[in-house]
Amino acid sequence: MKSSKEVTCPACFEQFTLWGSPLESSAGEFDYDCEVCCHPMVIRVDEEGDFMALPLDEAY
Repeated sequence: MKSSKEVTCPACFEQFTLWGSPLESSAGEFDYDCEVCCHPMVIRVDEEGDFMALPLDEAY
């Protein structure tokens, strides 16, 4: 069964669902484009599997 997480875009504030392997892996970051407005963001995943969506200019 694939895991899923609800994400709120930091640019347009719309919600969408992320599915699959980046959420099942260990802590880290990955780049992702909003599925609604296509604005780039960084998804940061911690050791507990919690995550935060950040705009690119705040992530690095």
